[in-house]
Amino acid sequence: MKFHTSARFQIVALVLFSALLTATAATAANLPPKNPFLADSVYPLGHGDSGQQDALPVKGPDDPGRALNANEIQYNHTGPAQFGAYTSGPYANGRRVIWSNGLDRIVKVDFDTFETLATHWIDGARRWTEEDSEPAIASFNKSNSGLFAIYESFQQASKLRDLSSVYTVLDVDNTYYVADKSGLITAYGDADPNDPASAIVKKATFQLPVEATGLTVGMNMTFDGWIIIPTEHGYIVAVTRDFKSHHVVRLQHSEGAEEKATQKTGYGWVRNGIALDEAGGIYVASQDHMHKVVWTGSSLSVDPKDGAWSSVYLNSWTHGSGATPSLMGFGDEDRFVVITDGEYLMNVVLFWRDDIPAGWTAPEGAPDPRIAGMLPANMGNPDLEAIQSEQSVVVAGYGALVVNNVPRNAPWYLPERARSLLISFLGSNPSYQPFGAQKFAWDPESKSLRMAWVNNEVSSPSCVPVVSYPSDRVYLIGARNNKWTLEAIEWGDGSNAYHSVIGGQRYNPLFSGTEIDDAGNVHYGTPWGRVRLVIDAP
Repeated sequence: MKFHTSARFQIVALVLFSALLTATAATAANLPPKNPFLADSVYPLGHGDSGQQDALPVKGPDDPGRALNANEIQYNHTGPAQFGAYTSGPYANGRRVIWSNGLDRIVKVDFDTFETLATHWIDGARRWTEEDSEPAIASFNKSNSGLFAIYESFQQASKLRDLSSVYTVLDVDNTYYVADKSGLITAYGDADPNDPASAIVKKATFQLPVEATGLTVGMNMTFDGWIIIPTEHGYIVAVTRDFKSHHVVRLQHSEGAEEKATQKTGYGWVRNGIALDEAGGIYVASQDHMHKVVWTGSSLSVDPKDGAWSSVYLNSWTHGSGATPSLMGFGDEDRFVVITDGEYLMNVVLFWRDDIPAGWTAPEGAPDPRIAGMLPANMGNPDLEAIQSEQSVVVAGYGALVVNNVPRNAPWYLPERARSLLISFLGSNPSYQPFGAQKFAWDPESKSLRMAWVNNEVSSPSCVPVVSYPSDRVYLIGARNNKWTLEAIEWGDGSNAYHSVIGGQRYNPLFSGTEIDDAGNVHYGTPWGRVRLVIDAP
């Protein structure tokens, strides 16, 4: 694929006009409703809430006005592949813990001190020590470009092939549900429910029914407490939190999904997680369609009579969307589900979540009448020929943000499917790092999707950004001068609020989500552990 990282801002007048139309602060939007069956915190599951917005109702850090001090950067060797971390509700004594899991362990980390309280080692997995990680960190600090660095990246990435359990949910009772790729769901909890420092114990297991074939590719929870798990073959499973009852339904158009799913690991017929709304809507993207499945309270339905639907989207790339669906619009707002499509130059696409408005005409080029908006994520460059992302669209209010994850200057000898190495372990290097973040916004008056702004100065090589509603900013882990940074961008107009240098290759985000916890601290995972930024602004 070809990608150009021109810093040009195209059609300046249009951008400024759009910015004026969309400058309303994110705080003016209706926030997603709180799911009462998830942990009582701002981050109980991946992407923050059941709507999968990556936007949180907590203030982010202010500008410290300098590089971060050592005491503001907390690092905990929790082991490799800790992509997400989920904060518990308060225990009886008021304490909280942070649950996370990765390649070799499940951990509980103290919310206040960021020290590990308990570890549960995964059966049969190699145990990766901090001493194992230090040579790799030193190697990447010495050089993170060229053939040797690419080889070292491959060596580090190869251990991720053993990763089995990515999808997790933390519920209101501080039970941590983990799904492995075989379809086994395990519930973990505290040995003493009143002691956050007590051991991690296995409480129960549930094996997906035999008819629900394919790897698990997500986990979420309904607003009446049922766990929802999709599989790559197009099955949706609902199971109670005590694992005593379950239901199964198969998505429309899933015939032949088994064959499509075996073409390439991670590129199954369903590739990503799912979003849920408070009315029982379950939103799933498959290779060519966006689906709404309805949880009625007693069954899963794909019947239009229950409000279910399936709509086609463009997919010239043939691998479908790389995005977990995100919900936009709550209360009396226009209501959508948002993805990027499967075009080589991907589009940001909004689908009406509920009934299509009477007399609605889909935008030009849209393949389905349910599509409300569709615009190319070209990073402000009309000559851009291709861009694809493996991240969900970040949504806050009527705004939708995508970032560029296509590496620059890929060596001729590197196969296309291996180019993700350049934005993973080598993403801070100026030779490879991609640039660009682009926000789109729905205009409820004209009923149209417009480009709001482009920032081609910021680089987000691999992390998933997060929006703070109260701060009206988007935060991400970026890079400048081959150092990892915390970047803060104004949500309203895309200007750079500030950036703070974190440091060298120990602090690589490696495809993890940027999180803001209940105290306003920034979290993210690294190839070898987790980082928390506790920033004291001047």
